[in-house]
Amino acid sequence: MTSNGFQPNGNGQLGGFFRSLVSDPRSVGAVVPSSASLGRLMARGCEAGARVVEVGAGTGALTRAILDTGVSEGDLCLVDSDERFVEILKESFPGARTVHGDALSLGEHLEDLTGQVDYIISGLPLLLFSEARKRRLLTAAFRLLGEDGAFHQFTYGGVCPVGRRTLDSLGLKASRLGVAALNMPPAFVYRFRHAEPQ
Repeated sequence: MTSNGFQPNGNGQLGGFFRSLVSDPRSVGAVVPSSASLGRLMARGCEAGARVVEVGAGTGALTRAILDTGVSEGDLCLVDSDERFVEILKESFPGARTVHGDALSLGEHLEDLTGQVDYIISGLPLLLFSEARKRRLLTAAFRLLGEDGAFHQFTYGGVCPVGRRTLDSLGLKASRLGVAALNMPPAFVYRFRHAEPQ
């Protein structure tokens, strides 16, 4: 047990997750913490030396999958708006940069990383976002991402969680990476990238 009462790899994380789910269900992207299969799919393409930002990092279920690809904690930034989750993340991943803040304001929190990030991994409940909020999030994210950078998002809907009009207005394209069928519930993972010039 750590000094603040959280267990980095045990019931403290799960308890924090469910406390946040009960107190503010719209802020939590998953019904239960993400499965290992979803984590592997979300982290696809990440590798040693990649700079990764995880937004809506929660209790770190996806974070472990990112680190398993060879990404170092020093190249990882974890962002969450829930102070309880942030404390869990700091205890569990002391070498990572941890930010307590709103993902819609990524540019303000991580201005020094502009154009230098390879992947942004999102555990945010995007289906609950208005198209205006999705546009704001993706605009902020793609200011941080390098030219070949990618934004990964999971959703429980079988269709892309960002509308075609929004993608077109931002010059982005979406592709489906796959389905984590064993996740509960099954989750679909999408990758967003800059569209090829016409």
